[in-house]
Amino acid sequence: MSKTDLSRRLLGATAVVALLTTTAPLGVLPAAAQAIDLSSAGDPSADMLLEADTLIYDNDRNRITAVGSVQIEYDGNRLVAQRVTYDRATSRLIASGGVEIIDPDGTRFQSDEIDVTDDFADAFVRTLRVETPDRVYFGADRAERRDGAVTEFERGVYTACEPCEENPDKSPVWNIKAQKIIWNGETKTVRFESARFEFLGVPLAWLPAFEIADPTVERKSGFLFPTYGSSERLGQYVRVPYYIALSPTYDATVYASGYTHQGFLGEAEFRQRFDNGEYNLKIAGISQRDPGQFLPDTVDAHETGRGLIASRGNFAINPRWQFGWDGMIQTDKNFGYTYDIEQANAYRVTSQVYLTGLNGRNFFDLRAYSFQTQEAALDFLPDGTRNPLASSPLQPVVLPSFDYSLTPDTPIAGGELTIDVNSQALWRDRFDGRDPGAVDGSGGSFPSGRGLDGGSGRLTAEAEWKRTFITPGGLVLTPMLHARQDAIGVHFGDGALGADPRFGLDAVAGAQNASTDIRSAYYRSMATAGLEARWPILFSTSSSTHILEPTAQLFARPNEPYGNTLGIPNEDAQSLVFDATNLFQRDKFSGYDRIEGGTRANVGLRYTGDLGGGWGASAIVGQSYHLAGQNPFASPDLVYAGAYSGLEEDVSDFVGMVGLSTPVGVSVAAGARFDKDDFAVQRTDVAASYTSAFASVSAQYAFIEAQPAYGFSDDRHEVRVGGSAQVHEYWRVFANATFDLNTSNMVQRGIGFAYDDDCFGVNFTYAENRSNFDNEVLTRDFGVNITLRTLGDFGRSTSSGGTTTF
Repeated sequence: MSKTDLSRRLLGATAVVALLTTTAPLGVLPAAAQAIDLSSAGDPSADMLLEADTLIYDNDRNRITAVGSVQIEYDGNRLVAQRVTYDRATSRLIASGGVEIIDPDGTRFQSDEIDVTDDFADAFVRTLRVETPDRVYFGADRAERRDGAVTEFERGVYTACEPCEENPDKSPVWNIKAQKIIWNGETKTVRFESARFEFLGVPLAWLPAFEIADPTVERKSGFLFPTYGSSERLGQYVRVPYYIALSPTYDATVYASGYTHQGFLGEAEFRQRFDNGEYNLKIAGISQRDPGQFLPDTVDAHETGRGLIASRGNFAINPRWQFGWDGMIQTDKNFGYTYDIEQANAYRVTSQVYLTGLNGRNFFDLRAYSFQTQEAALDFLPDGTRNPLASSPLQPVVLPSFDYSLTPDTPIAGGELTIDVNSQALWRDRFDGRDPGAVDGSGGSFPSGRGLDGGSGRLTAEAEWKRTFITPGGLVLTPMLHARQDAIGVHFGDGALGADPRFGLDAVAGAQNASTDIRSAYYRSMATAGLEARWPILFSTSSSTHILEPTAQLFARPNEPYGNTLGIPNEDAQSLVFDATNLFQRDKFSGYDRIEGGTRANVGLRYTGDLGGGWGASAIVGQSYHLAGQNPFASPDLVYAGAYSGLEEDVSDFVGMVGLSTPVGVSVAAGARFDKDDFAVQRTDVAASYTSAFASVSAQYAFIEAQPAYGFSDDRHEVRVGGSAQVHEYWRVFANATFDLNTSNMVQRGIGFAYDDDCFGVNFTYAENRSNFDNEVLTRDFGVNITLRTLGDFGRSTSSGGTTTF
């Protein structure tokens, strides 16, 4: 019989029963030839669609059988089979022959035979295979479905790994086999009873019972994977997390940790999300049972009750404004680091609260900072004196730091006007100074002060106007006017003035033959008139384009105010590296606390080339000249910011930079500073890299000439290399190393490999750090991290410090 397609809407969950109203005791009819009165059948809110080649009616047995390409759709469920028999007495459908049911969620049930009720709520299945929409797979010799929500798998298998297309019977990378698997659609859980975990077909672990969240659920309350470990000071420990899904917008996790040496540690984290942002709040605490396990004269050994509170948040007030914070407070300075508490385990912690705004080129930023160093060293020694090894008192509190930049869209006098405002106020509890050692050039360093004892505040306002003119010959002229005003207030503590004669302003001033000129307030002004001239010259061929751009700048301004005094703190302009990137900057200091004064000229040549075929090149070379006034880079500074910069003399060193990019993934960049007299290399950085779809390799070489005033009496040479390669579809290897060429030591090295597919991932790493003086091993770390999709992550790490976690 040729196939006939019947698409009849049978009203109601029991609509199939209406077929039994025919008077024939047994009939075999083409499906399209049947005429049925359905006017009184069932609830019209739930429709059933039946498609089949043939319908067989057996009134004696109260059965209807659909044969040949049977498809039934009911209330979002879809059943496909070769034969379906409806038994009126039991209200059950018995489907056989390549049976497949797809429920409203997209979950796919496959079997040779399924016995299911007419509303698809209950079923009995033999040799069942289930595939969920997110590619989670169940299998069982026998399964039963009850109440439309609970499915029990006898001798079941669970995995998140797709079956092999070439060999479907091959064991997946991992699976869980259980005597019984109970999948509850109402509670959204999957329970395993008498279960064993298999990896590549090999049993590795057995559990009497455990439960996980339904794979279709993103958030559900329950226990997460515990971690195990050991530490010389803390003892053996276990950490058990419990996740609490409170609502779609907020949740919490509580952690219970038990340490054999130190007792119970409790943690809790609350998270909440809004339409415009999110925040979290974390608390932790412990009453240490045996502080004597820690080394004496450390913070950990002197504390019993320890705790912390940490929080971070970020909110978009509107498309232009954002508000946020990231902070931590704790009872002592080393709690979070010692117990490796997430969000509080960094060695250096920055707490801040901020308000930022961005509108085109206009910018607003208001922040308050505090800094913590989580170190074991006590701030005070047993005799009550300050511990010189403690760095925590050296960290300032910044309240506030403010930046505002305004660039009007409308030209001012035909040019661009930019207005910037910056303010900073900070307080430090102790003078951050360095022991001078020998100052006779024999390798010791001069005394310095990276930060003052006491408080200081500065308010800076500056405006810059510039306009560009292009002459008929192509010369680009850009005149510039700049004005700046600072108001600075300083309150020095006793330590800043030299309570210890080796440190403080007096020691630094004596070494530099400079004046301290201590005041409580400073007011300084700076006005600059500048002119930049550029002459871009274009050369082109049929396949390439080259642009040479000779550039010269002239800045005329008075001397740096108070340039011969150390009374003005330098907190934000301590880093100064003169290279091609800042050759053409008006002020080469990195922050606001120092001002570049005097008349200066910058001269150089830029090159940009498009060589065709994806090849490109760029280069800069030039020099800077101090023409008049006092050279600020040769003036006294608490941290010797201008020393060895290449700018401390009237004629600077040469600086240059070159870069090359290729279409084959290779790129090279090099920058250097050369002595102005003999062209000897003073500083250089060279980097090369190769990147492709399967591998990446990078190498860097850095050289810095000896800087005795900074404490570096020898030249420094360092090479860093690293790379990774995709050796297989799922396998990747990687390694990195750092070489100190001065001592011929490999001071850092690491190696690892990773496997990652759609259901399983593993990452192995090994890293080692060594002293660049005697090559002694400082730290040695080995780590393993395993990811099982739908089950979670767990790992193991071992460090030379004696801590192991799993």
